[in-house]
Amino acid sequence: MCGIVSINDRPDLLEAAAAWFSDRWHIPTAAYLDSMREGLAVPGRIPKWYIVLAEEGIAGGCGIIANDFHDRPDLTPNLCALWVDEAYRCRGIAGELLAEAAQEAGRMGYSMLYLVTDHTSFYERYGWRFLTMVNGDDGCPTRLYGISLSEDHHA
Repeated sequence: MCGIVSINDRPDLLEAAAAWFSDRWHIPTAAYLDSMREGLAVPGRIPKWYIVLAEEGIAGGCGIIANDFHDRPDLTPNLCALWVDEAYRCRGIAGELLAEAAQEAGRMGYSMLYLVTDHTSFYERYGWRFLTMVNGDDGCPTRLYGISLSEDHHA
């Protein structure tokens, strides 16, 4: 493992990262490319994208975006697209990505970071708290979690 890499620090990995996220989340590669390029164009602001490199390629990743397809634009920024490939799970990678994202959002001046998920216990292990139900872009309700960025984020 090479640790967490910011796409802002390694723009040469932008296309590989966008394809990797697209393959996991079934959202067009172009959407990830647009978001990642926007993050490169505006340093110090969202969106931000992170990947974890392994010898075989990308092992995991996540992003920080304004809104992750829900009806509460006031609850921003959002952690999105957290994924760790199965071969790399149970190694603390997700926790490291969550901590890095929270620290980065805090450095950017945010007091909270949010996420939408159907998971009911995973994120609590890392200090996230269920806040409310929100409606996704598909109109279906989903759980919204938040974490205060004034807390310690080292899991």
